[in-house]
Amino acid sequence: MIRLITLIGLALAFALPGPAQAERVRDLGAFQGVRSNQLTGYGIVVGLNGTGDDSLEYVTQAMRGVSGRVGVQLPAGVNPALKNAAAVMITADLPPFAKPGQRIDVTVSAIGKAKSLRGGALIMAPLYGADGQIYAMAQGNLAVGGLGISGADGSKLTVNVPTVGRIADGASVERAVATGFDAGDVLRWNLFQADFLTAARVRDAVNARYPGAASIEDGVTLALRLPAEANARASMMAGIEMIEVTPAETPARVVVNSRTGTVVINSAVRLSPAAISHGKLTLRVDESPTVVQPAPFSRGVTAVQEDSMLSAEEEGGQRVALFRPGASLAKVVDALNLLGVSPSDLVAILEALKQAGALKAEMVVI
Repeated sequence: MIRLITLIGLALAFALPGPAQAERVRDLGAFQGVRSNQLTGYGIVVGLNGTGDDSLEYVTQAMRGVSGRVGVQLPAGVNPALKNAAAVMITADLPPFAKPGQRIDVTVSAIGKAKSLRGGALIMAPLYGADGQIYAMAQGNLAVGGLGISGADGSKLTVNVPTVGRIADGASVERAVATGFDAGDVLRWNLFQADFLTAARVRDAVNARYPGAASIEDGVTLALRLPAEANARASMMAGIEMIEVTPAETPARVVVNSRTGTVVINSAVRLSPAAISHGKLTLRVDESPTVVQPAPFSRGVTAVQEDSMLSAEEEGGQRVALFRPGASLAKVVDALNLLGVSPSDLVAILEALKQAGALKAEMVVI
């Protein structure tokens, strides 16, 4: 465990703050409205080899609806599911500027008791946007990476997830989404993470190339004055995206994963003067029960005699780590490695430093 923490410390030491690296504007944010949109739909997968839903009512209703669209009226009381069909939810992402007739990928997921969608085909189903409008139509044969089998004695074997499939180019776009690209004289650009200093640097870099084109609205948004003509506007947007900007240093933050014990400390973390003493107390309980036999021809019974031994041991030679003002990440890691702390102990030490006011960082527990 100590060797593992030492390796982590060496890896983090190489990540110490050095000269800030310039990033492209396109890696720091995106133009408002130029984004993908989520689509969802409900449909039926048919052609399954007995691995579909078991006579679910909504599957029956959906099958009647599908049959009715092609002019086939199923007799009353007939269950068309018969485990060869499954009710599914369909999801897809509609890319920005997608035009009618273009194809997009769809993901199909079972919502009932279907065991597998392998070998099934999705019947034509509409995909809706958040506004309730139809933006695409999905249909096609599923590609399923999972596999599920069962035996007559009830034994089962499942590999991956057989109830989720994908159809490449499985939906055709029927309606375009307005992006606001060609509307108005101002187009807004948003940072992925709010930061006033980074926003100011992006503004200055854009104005250095296109004087007077950018102004800050808040810690996330820049207003860009672009030409009205689409060709010139697209060229200017492409030029802005490739401008290199040095982003501001990220805020000091310590992230703790409470489930795995992983601790991540970014390079901005600093410590005020502090001293840490870390020791380990080991408690041990040894049970050595013995069987006691009665004397011959006595009326006694066999019994178990408990024999417990308790011991406590505290490791000697404790070291005290002293942090000077403004200690950096390298000093923190070196000191904690010197103390030989485990990941769980590291969390306790960081929390204690935070409570003592010596850790100048945000503690985030996920």
